[in-house]
Amino acid sequence: MEENEQKSKNKAAFESLSVLIRRWRDGTFGEILEDWKWIFSYSARYKGAIAFYLLLGVVSTTLGLAGSVAAKYLIDIITGYQTDKLVLLICIFVGGSLFKLIFDSIINRISTRLSIHINNDIQADIFDKIVDADWLSLTQYSSGDILNRFNSDIGTVSSNAISWLPAILIAVYRFIATFVVILYYDAVMGIIAFASAPFMLLVSRAVIKKQREYGQKAREMSSKLMTFEVETFYNFDTIKSFGIAPYYSKKLRWWQERFKEISLRYNLFSIKTNIFMSVMGMLVEFAAFGYCLFRLWTHSITYGTMTLFLQQRSSLSDSFGSLVSIIPSFLNSSVSAHRIRELVELPKEVHLPESSALDPLAEKGFSVEMKEVNFAYVKEHQVITESQFLAKQGEIVALVGPSGEGKTTMIRLILGLILPQTGDVMLRAANGTQVPVNAETRHLFAYVPQGNTILSGTIAENMRTVKENATDEEIIQALKIACAWDFVGKLPDTIHTEIGERGRGLSEGQSQRIAIARAVLRDAPILLLDEATSALDVATERRVLRNIVQQKPNKTCIVTTHRPSVLNLCQRVYRVVDTKVTELDEAESGRLAMDF
Repeated sequence: MEENEQKSKNKAAFESLSVLIRRWRDGTFGEILEDWKWIFSYSARYKGAIAFYLLLGVVSTTLGLAGSVAAKYLIDIITGYQTDKLVLLICIFVGGSLFKLIFDSIINRISTRLSIHINNDIQADIFDKIVDADWLSLTQYSSGDILNRFNSDIGTVSSNAISWLPAILIAVYRFIATFVVILYYDAVMGIIAFASAPFMLLVSRAVIKKQREYGQKAREMSSKLMTFEVETFYNFDTIKSFGIAPYYSKKLRWWQERFKEISLRYNLFSIKTNIFMSVMGMLVEFAAFGYCLFRLWTHSITYGTMTLFLQQRSSLSDSFGSLVSIIPSFLNSSVSAHRIRELVELPKEVHLPESSALDPLAEKGFSVEMKEVNFAYVKEHQVITESQFLAKQGEIVALVGPSGEGKTTMIRLILGLILPQTGDVMLRAANGTQVPVNAETRHLFAYVPQGNTILSGTIAENMRTVKENATDEEIIQALKIACAWDFVGKLPDTIHTEIGERGRGLSEGQSQRIAIARAVLRDAPILLLDEATSALDVATERRVLRNIVQQKPNKTCIVTTHRPSVLNLCQRVYRVVDTKVTELDEAESGRLAMDF
């Protein structure tokens, strides 16, 4: 099993070496070096521990060689019936083996600790950079891709950032030291041992291409099967509601059959490959063993020397394999680092220091103003054109219009998640101080987006995500304002009741009210409700909005809605249609409410 695993590593190493050579020729090798410079920027923080790790590796290798040489002399003493140095050699042999075991264990412990430390460092650093990335740039990546980079790629980098350089130096030292020991006792045996490892690597070249093709097909089919499984379980309610579970059962078996066929073909090829490689390996072993037998028969070497030769020939081959197998790790870490750097190097959000001037003025509220705003996600598709908008302190202002016309885009502009190509989006205080919206003004908003945003955990834990030190009394008061205490107060554990992911166990209307209560608890001067009352009945909706305004008279409330009950409560109504944001007069607002 270990031999086959080593052969697989050799194949991967040879293929990776080919990639490195190709990157060198086409001039892109510098990208790999840049990726590793980035990795070393993290590992440099632990240079002392890396040096200690290297020292332990050298000592462990030296003790291993010393133990092997001591074993040779022990065998010679036993077979020659010479006992004058038996006790000393037994002590050296046993002591060397025990010390090597201890050192190997220490190295494993240090490597694991350092890997965890650097993984946490990189993850924390990358997390901060991701959350501060420009929203529009970040949305180019799917959530699954970001998670894959954040977990898998960072894991790959952290596992190699500390150990990669020491591993190279230790492997080189082990290879040279082992070769010198063999060469010291017999030059011919040293040449045989030295040549066997690269010979096996060259032999493996013939099967690499086919191995890669089968492996690629198996991975692709595995991904397709996994995609089917994820989509099936994600849409389980729909499947059960339509009564089409038998169809999906049949489809699952079809995918399983395809995966089985490819896996078995891959398995058969692997068996044939392993047989071929094993035969080649046995030929090398027989050559070394035959030479040792000849030397032993001619009394040129002792039994102990023969044992040392065979043992160290295998060790030399393993050392060469370890050295070469570092190449795939080097390349894989570079790829992972490059993928992480793509996220790190995304444009950052705009942070305006002058935004802090608004904080002391929050009690009196703010107006939200947009002037001559133009915005497009892509140049060919304008979403907002030459538009104005105004929401003053103490007002409820509505944004209405057909789905997909730009209401949510308006909310993103107001939050500063996206910035207009031309025009201004400003916050204006009661004393006239104004600042463009940016990342530093976002704490002045409380936002309830479309959809279910409830997290798994208790209701209180959900609420405290926006205000960590909120008391139970403050949470209950916010729930009352949002008309959520009506049902939360009747739960066995009230605010300490556990709820599932996406509010499992609550109705859609109940989840909405808790989300609104969470925004109320934040007590920001500007409240944004994006279709946040769509699941509430008219009476509850009116009560919630009135409660919010009464909670703080200077609060600015902006809602996107299709509900006439909301329009009747609004001081201003804006319609978003055909990329234009237009304020409706009182008569138009009344007609619009009647048209709903």
